[in-house]
Formats: sequence, C-alpha cells, structure tokens
Amino acid sequence: MAFDAAQADQFRADLALIPGITEKRMFGGLCFLLNGNMLCGVHNRGAMYRVGKDHHSEALAIEGASELAFTGKPMGGFVDIDFDAFWEDDKRKRWLGFALDFVGSLPPK
Repeated sequence: MAFDAAQADQFRADLALIPGITEKRMFGGLCFLLNGNMLCGVHNRGAMYRVGKDHHSEALAIEGASELAFTGKPMGGFVDIDFDAFWEDDKRKRWLGFALDFVGSLPPK
C-alpha cells in the first residue's frame, strides 16, 4: 500500500517540536511513535490517531473521523481520519492533542 507523502510531511511538521518522536513503516503506511508507542500515522486512505478509550467518543464526534477497522473489526482507542478532514488544521490539532494526551501517559518502550 502506498500513502500520501504530503500527509506524512504534515505529520512531521505537526510533530517537529515534540521530543521522542520516531517513524516506522507499519501496516502498509507510516506510523509516528512517541517514546516507542504508536501515536498516529498515514495510510492509503487517510490518516489515523491513537486517542485512547477516554477520548475515543469525543474524537469520533469530529466530522471526518470514523472507527479504525483495518481488518473489519474496530480497534478501540483509534480513529480513522478521511483525507479531506486531515487537512483541516483545527481538526488535526484536536485529534493530535487527544493522541498526545493518551500516548504521553504510557511508559516508554
């Protein structure tokens, strides 16, 4: 699977000032990790964020987000973002905030 390079570059810009960010190719896309824990990523249809179960409903309520279900089964605590919604700065900032809050609370790997 291919992914949109411009989306990957936007993630890099959004995450540039956050220490502990690394990149890893996963699931046919590109994932960004915080201290070794999956934070967000880009795939062939859009993007995803790991928002955690506490933020899941709130993240899904933002237009352009849906359940992440790569295998057909929803992955709790993850949201899938459609391509157009990803480019809306205010939405992307909210999803990233949820993801940073959750993943930042996890122990480093």
